[in-house]
Amino acid sequence: MAVQSRDPRFDGWFVTAVRTTGIYCRPSCPAITPKRVNVDFFPTAAAAQQRGFRACKRCRPDASPGSPEWNVRQDVVGRAMRLIADGCIERDGVPGLARRLGYSERQLNRLMTEELGAGPLAVARAQRAHTARVLIETTDLALTDVAFAAGFGSVRQFNDTIREVFATSPTDLRSRGGSSRRSVGRPASSGAAGIVSLRLPTRAPFAGDEVLRFLGQRALPGVESWNGTTYRRSLGLPGGHGVVSLRVADDHVAADVRLSSWTDLGTAVQRVRRLLDLDADPEAVDAALSTEPIMAALVAMRPGRRAPGSVDPFETSVRAVVGQQISVAGARTVASKVVAAVGRPLSFDDPELTHVFPSAEDVAEAPDESFAMPSSRRETLRRLATAVTNGSVVLDHGVDPDVARASLLALKGIGPWTADYVVMRGLSHPDVFLGTDLGVIHAIDRITSSAPDPTSWAPWRSYAVHHLWADLIASAASAPTPLEKESTV
Repeated sequence: MAVQSRDPRFDGWFVTAVRTTGIYCRPSCPAITPKRVNVDFFPTAAAAQQRGFRACKRCRPDASPGSPEWNVRQDVVGRAMRLIADGCIERDGVPGLARRLGYSERQLNRLMTEELGAGPLAVARAQRAHTARVLIETTDLALTDVAFAAGFGSVRQFNDTIREVFATSPTDLRSRGGSSRRSVGRPASSGAAGIVSLRLPTRAPFAGDEVLRFLGQRALPGVESWNGTTYRRSLGLPGGHGVVSLRVADDHVAADVRLSSWTDLGTAVQRVRRLLDLDADPEAVDAALSTEPIMAALVAMRPGRRAPGSVDPFETSVRAVVGQQISVAGARTVASKVVAAVGRPLSFDDPELTHVFPSAEDVAEAPDESFAMPSSRRETLRRLATAVTNGSVVLDHGVDPDVARASLLALKGIGPWTADYVVMRGLSHPDVFLGTDLGVIHAIDRITSSAPDPTSWAPWRSYAVHHLWADLIASAASAPTPLEKESTV
């Protein structure tokens, strides 16, 4: 039914492969619907490519939103898919990916192949092909540089993959995309950066203005900026620094991405997608929450609300600790002082941004005068940074959220609210309810005199929290409220 009706809601969930043409498409492809007897369905583009199918030139299945399944699943396959999307295989190879997940290479390959029809290398290969296509069609970067920037080990591998996946050569892809290509600066050792403009797809409905407003209201000077329509921030990436400028539309986000190394493009895009929750399934979230009266009213007022994530879980954890028991404005002031004292200067000039957020190593080694806060909180930050540096606390998208929460709670100075906030936003977990959050408590009290059962909002309780926060902020108008204490850091 999804294919027959060309339903765009299912784009990214699976691909349809037509045996008679050797082409795979997204479900909403506008081409003539093939006969069911000639169609195979695959959960990923990688699985279709493994079986010799090439991407449709008309519907561009490689440009679909990502599958929301990987936002929800916390098993090894789901965690592996998130790490692969972040570029783990390009940096550490399959052995490094398996090691971070606590499995052998053989076990990991078997699990992914059984479930997805493709192993980790094939999934990474499909991602490289998509990154290469973006660079080919939107930049003037030399094709040899595109090959290595996209993560290919050789130019021959790059050429072969592009021909297999897109049924054309890199040169032909570039000539077809000439009208949309813009001139960019080539990254160089001096720190010169290249810029590429991208359209990041998402599923409708999309309350994108609410996402950017949430982030903009908490923007840290030097690291982030917000002018009411465009949100900008710096990124610390494996190959260098980056800056993204984001503006929203009904079904996509327009992103200008500036990088000191093209090898970071795929990682930067995936981190922005997590930050804005672009791979969510809003209809599933809204339908589930609307079965309960309190949430039904809030969802009706703002369908498609997202649960903003993070580009760096460690940054989120620092900001959560800093924001304990102080106002949002106060937390911004304190955190911005930490950035100015400890953050690393941006490696290229920008008219608004000056630093990237400090790493765990930077915070762990910073002197006392870098922290304009009580000594107990300063020591909590040091303990957190040291634990992340030595690996006793792991904060990445391949970690089991329950393990991450337990390791955070084991640190003196970190309580349940802070740990849950880090899991909800830093690790983009969709089902965390901040039951002790004062903003949540006051929002519920304002709406109803009877206590609701938050378990009825599972598995989307993070979205429920954002609905409650937004409703309380809207009702507060101008007077300060208890929302400003230990809430929405």
